[in-house]
Amino acid sequence: MTRSVLVTGAGTGPSNNLMRSLAAGDPSLSLVGCHSDRFLLKKSSAPRNFLIPPVDADDFDRTLRSVIAHTGVDALVPGNDRDTHAVASMLEREALACRTFLPALSTIDMCQDKFVLSAFLRSRGIPAPLTYELTDRASLIDAWHALNPTGLAWCRIRRGYASRGATKVRDAEQAWSWISYWHTMREVAIEEFTLCEFLPGRDYNVQGLWQHGRLVLVKMCERLSYLNADQHPSGMASTPAVAKTVWERPAIEACEAALRAIDPSASGVFNFDLKENRDGVACITEINAGRFAMITNIYDFTGRHNMAAAYVRLALGEDTGIEDAYDDAGEHYLVRDLDTLPGIFSADALFEGVSTLQPTAAPSAV
Repeated sequence: MTRSVLVTGAGTGPSNNLMRSLAAGDPSLSLVGCHSDRFLLKKSSAPRNFLIPPVDADDFDRTLRSVIAHTGVDALVPGNDRDTHAVASMLEREALACRTFLPALSTIDMCQDKFVLSAFLRSRGIPAPLTYELTDRASLIDAWHALNPTGLAWCRIRRGYASRGATKVRDAEQAWSWISYWHTMREVAIEEFTLCEFLPGRDYNVQGLWQHGRLVLVKMCERLSYLNADQHPSGMASTPAVAKTVWERPAIEACEAALRAIDPSASGVFNFDLKENRDGVACITEINAGRFAMITNIYDFTGRHNMAAAYVRLALGEDTGIEDAYDDAGEHYLVRDLDTLPGIFSADALFEGVSTLQPTAAPSAV
């Protein structure tokens, strides 16, 4: 049986990675792409693609509905945060002529505001970084003294992705200079910034599927190095150059507790960023609700189940065949660089075909 899926954001890294996973997990799927940028859309891996307006355009809603009607797709999968929020908002107004598998708009709203999310999680006893919202220089100084950092603090924009506007700072003056630059050069409001405790430990991503509050499938990985880290002031980023599958049960339990607190009847895909504090406790720094991680291939090409394919089956009301939600994939590595497909390798295969030569001895002096 052929089923068709429309993926928004087609041509970008996240959406193309997702379509790669879907094609591998269920070759019977017919993929359709759409995007508002014709140049990026040209890079889509879908056989059929449609140019649509940006999400903030007046005719976005109407045009996307027209694409759905014209193609007759069975399901729609948003490829990024903005599309996820836009589609969830559309569903609040009127149902679509295809299936979706998204969290409630209120859940997406909470997760997309990192300050609100962190405050909520901490109020429920769930590990999250102590975070202060900022309004001006005085509030920044107050926040710095309240944090009383022994070395570093973390300054970041409360909404967005890919570590936009985020860096570590050593004192309040560094933080204010960072905020002032983004405010004057990038027109980001000061009120969009937060200051929070710096978490020095291991860096995790957990991705899972939930259906009506029930965990269906979960996997996790650890970021080992970051893409273009030398180009970031902090030397860190949310996008790894190398990641490996790991299994840290306390981190997964924190994610489960967080989603139960946020929305006990949640459905959809959620991916969580976590970082260990000085005591080795994994703290949730971000939850991306309703969309797959950029690195979803590491969750789809390892373990017992392809998570992207399972998501589509859930969206279409089909049986996933998953009996055990906890899919520990063993040790596999994701290796990424610009303009190359992400590679997924088992630990045993990581150095296959790679030779090492010992340097020859230098000629002795005569």
